[in-house]
Amino acid sequence: MNLLIIFAVKYLFLASIILIGWFFFTLSNPIKKKFAGFALTSLGLSFVLAKLLGALFNDPRPFVSDHVQPLIAHVADNGFPSDHTLLTMAIASIVFVYHRKLGILLAISAFIVGYARVLAGLHHMIDIIGAIVIAIAAVAGVFFGIRRLKLDQF
Repeated sequence: MNLLIIFAVKYLFLASIILIGWFFFTLSNPIKKKFAGFALTSLGLSFVLAKLLGALFNDPRPFVSDHVQPLIAHVADNGFPSDHTLLTMAIASIVFVYHRKLGILLAISAFIVGYARVLAGLHHMIDIIGAIVIAIAAVAGVFFGIRRLKLDQF
């Protein structure tokens, strides 16, 4: 079981990156440009929000605060929010706008990544929930901002 958790912690997020790349290349050329703009803006906003909220909310990692032995070595920095979960959920949310089924599959993968990081002793559940909320809020903010400004995006 520990090997599966370690695999999910260290490598499963890469599947999201590969799948969004594959999805991008399946799009028609006019949609690719729109998708790229939407994705880059959403990822950028997710990152900025995560850094701002991480500076406001400090959550020591479980192996620091709870004195548990993590399954893999990690720096003892602020655990809020989980960067891996943030990235995978942002990717899932971006893809969801264009392809609901693939977006849901990627969201399930993001939940697995987050939960594995909790099981590995690298994050508390609040770090995972925070990352999920930040990612969805950022992507939704960009989506509704584009629609409100009536930009020809989607």
